[in-house]
Amino acid sequence: MAKAKYRRVIVKLSGEALSGPKEFGIHQPTLDRFAEDLIAAHNLGLALGVVVGGGNVLRGAHISEDGLSRPTADAMGMLATVMNALVLEAAIERAGASARTMSALAMPQVCETYERQRALRHLEDQRILVFAGGTGNPYFTTDTTAILRAAEMSCDAVLKATDVDGVYTADPKHDRTATRYKTLTHQEALEKNLKIMDATAFALARENRMPIIVFSIRNQGAITTVLCGKGNFTTVG
Repeated sequence: MAKAKYRRVIVKLSGEALSGPKEFGIHQPTLDRFAEDLIAAHNLGLALGVVVGGGNVLRGAHISEDGLSRPTADAMGMLATVMNALVLEAAIERAGASARTMSALAMPQVCETYERQRALRHLEDQRILVFAGGTGNPYFTTDTTAILRAAEMSCDAVLKATDVDGVYTADPKHDRTATRYKTLTHQEALEKNLKIMDATAFALARENRMPIIVFSIRNQGAITTVLCGKGNFTTVG
């Protein structure tokens, strides 16, 4: 069996990734593949948490441009992440592993409210933990949430799942001369204004010396491949 390089990680999964080839909502085959990939990674023997976004349902920053207050729009976006977390939890359970959703927004009739010590116990009990509700506060992205939860859970790294296999000098979809970085420092990512994560997330990662592994989620088994140090990816740390 392959051996993971880390003992505890957070996977940051965008809401848009859950929509697969669709423009909106959840694409069931894609969701099921992600659940299988997460279980395969968990079976390597590491503790695993997932921070999921809500962009396939609603993006608070975008709808606030139409006149809605940013705090209200962001609250709606946080609710979208809860919906995605619940459907991901169900897919993981259906595939045969134990999972638990914890939300930074209190909604006890729906899922557990995030509390650090309880979350740590879930990881120790070998559950895949799905973090929802962002940080529970407006103006913070789920990228920042991923770094925050990783620091709180004493994780070794954050795996940032994207649709490209790392961080490039330019957008490889539009610039054929773009080259992929193998490594970057957090400071370089901030200075270069790279768009893989927002500046707050990079700054928080730098302060907590948290490595960020940027990789493509497109291929099945991608999470396990990266955890074993194989394939293409960029390490920001």
